[in-house]
Amino acid sequence: MAGILLAMVAFVALLLLGTDPILSAAVIIVWIGSLLVTAGQPPEPPPVVVKPSFTRDAMRDLIENSSTPLLVTEKNLIVIANRVARKLLGQHIIGQDARVAFRHPEAAALVGEQRNGQAIVRGLVRRQDIWQVNRQAVDDKLAVIELINQTAEADISRAHTDFVANASHELRTPLAAILGYVETLRESGGNLDSPTSQRFLETIEREAQRLHSLISDLMSLSRVEAEKHDLPQQLLALGKLVERAARDAAGSERMQRLALELTESPSVRGDEQQLEQVVRNLVDNALKYGAADCIVQVRLDLARDGMARISVIDQGDGIAPEHIPHLTRRFYRTDPGRSRASGGTGLGLAIVKHIVERHRGKLDIESDLGKGTRVIVRLPSVESAGMASGSAPAATVAELPDAQDDQDSTAVS
Repeated sequence: MAGILLAMVAFVALLLLGTDPILSAAVIIVWIGSLLVTAGQPPEPPPVVVKPSFTRDAMRDLIENSSTPLLVTEKNLIVIANRVARKLLGQHIIGQDARVAFRHPEAAALVGEQRNGQAIVRGLVRRQDIWQVNRQAVDDKLAVIELINQTAEADISRAHTDFVANASHELRTPLAAILGYVETLRESGGNLDSPTSQRFLETIEREAQRLHSLISDLMSLSRVEAEKHDLPQQLLALGKLVERAARDAAGSERMQRLALELTESPSVRGDEQQLEQVVRNLVDNALKYGAADCIVQVRLDLARDGMARISVIDQGDGIAPEHIPHLTRRFYRTDPGRSRASGGTGLGLAIVKHIVERHRGKLDIESDLGKGTRVIVRLPSVESAGMASGSAPAATVAELPDAQDDQDSTAVS
């Protein structure tokens, strides 16, 4: 539009200068025509962008720092392995046939057929390992293989299965006794005041109490596990709490066997009911399984690192070393017959472990055969937490891992 306007101004100027009108009009027509022709030309085509080829070096740089083990194969040969994969499978993996590296029929078939998909490989690194192998082709030669560790998920699933099976077994035993004795009493039609009937009723009562204790412990364990990531904030005087819980556990009939040594009374941030449950469980265990004529010592002091330390020491038969790593597993018993006879549910130490874990503490169990057992709970005191930049120490319950607390990895020192 601006060019046409300029042409018209030029036309007027030519007329004012006395130029022949026909010549002036011809010039302006040619001018405007050239403008219209130029304006009607199509736009230039966009420049062609040539994509760079996806080279091995580019792929190596792309996957090297991934936290997932990744392999790149070329016609079944492993040509690239990132840092995690080399650490997992060894440096020799590069240049090896992937079918030989996995040593599993399903994975070998997946790689050999050069198809996209997944396979499950067991024992890739360790005997109990479970890995998911995913293969995705990049082009007609290169493919990416991803290794996903599913061992922890399998352990958790197996732990849940074992827990349900054990809980069902433990619940079935007292229920069977209760139902059996009730059925016998109903069929006898005799006098309930007879000695036999009284003995049956005592058994029913005992088994019902055991069933009640088992259900209570299962509910306690469930609540503790649900709250294990919530750090308690209530400020507690540990001395009074330990004394009260220890006396409750002993009761009037066992009080003469209890010796309290509360040399310190540190303050901690915690859940009052749960910490009382820790002390009651430990004292009750010590009184049950310690020698009947020996004292159970309950001590409260400060450890060298400033943490509050609760020690419960009995003088019983002790625990064999091979049992100690498993004591906090659910339903684990060193002597099942003795434990059931004493009314134990097999969940006490599992509950203690999870409560201590929630309070960011440490649990240690030491025992000598023929001498007795010592259980030590360390909890961050308010003073020690303040020295650590105002925050509680990291969660270390005798370094007990959650995912395998029902397996054989309960590392109690």
